[in-house]
Amino acid sequence: MSRPVEIDERLVAELVAEQFPGWVDLPVRAVTRQGWDNRTFRLGDDLSVRLPSAEAYVAGVEKESRALDFLDGRLPVSVPSVVALGEPGRGYPFPWSIRRWLQGDTVDAATGLDRRQLASDLGGVLRDLRSLPVDAGTPAGRHSFYRGAHPSVYSDEVHAALDQLQDEVDAERCRGVWLAATSSAWDSAPVWFHGDVAVGNLLVSDGRLSAMIDFGTCGIGDPACDLVMAWTYFEVGERDVFRDAAGLHDATWGRARGWALWKALVTLAGTPGPGGDDSRRVLDEVLAEPL
Repeated sequence: MSRPVEIDERLVAELVAEQFPGWVDLPVRAVTRQGWDNRTFRLGDDLSVRLPSAEAYVAGVEKESRALDFLDGRLPVSVPSVVALGEPGRGYPFPWSIRRWLQGDTVDAATGLDRRQLASDLGGVLRDLRSLPVDAGTPAGRHSFYRGAHPSVYSDEVHAALDQLQDEVDAERCRGVWLAATSSAWDSAPVWFHGDVAVGNLLVSDGRLSAMIDFGTCGIGDPACDLVMAWTYFEVGERDVFRDAAGLHDATWGRARGWALWKALVTLAGTPGPGGDDSRRVLDEVLAEPL
């Protein structure tokens, strides 16, 4: 993994002033909840600046811009349309972008949320996403960290994590889930996938899903990776609502379960102690279902 670049408000202000002087008077301030792949800053009230934190995430800049141009207005929720692309400068080595700021709370920060309604809304959005023409999409690969590809690409990581966690998890059951996940494949034409459907990348307004953000790992391929919130967030009854709304065959849900298993295991293997509590909860949810 490449080393993250130090990015602060001063650097962002200098980049904007140098390359987009029409926005030089707009204040720059960091958002409270930062992602790992990219850093985000507010630019005035209506814009945001998004900058890759390391070289590994640079491939997503142009790809994401092209995808957002296509997806904007074609989904029942908003996406953060790109209004300008920036170039390296002021010691910052990567391309970057300026987008429209979308109002709303992330799912993890929202209060009083109707989780079943969210499950229904999200499943419907993913169904609509899959239905769109794929010409503007990029086939799954390294740029998407292999989201949208077959989960077996991470088999070595799963088995290494199980070797490490042998005495801490039900390794035999984990291997059964992984075998089921890797024994089927997406046999239809490639479709759009978001690649990182998570509570921090979904915005809600007035209690309803209103926007989907962070398309840096999007592409076209197998949509199974987009279903992991079934285990990372939703509970049993909500999971059924999500599954009904999203559609897809049992085999695809089996691969989705494998994606959730992989992430939980590698996080547990690399995060001893309290930091792995949520991953252990997710693992419990994954293993609770029958094979």
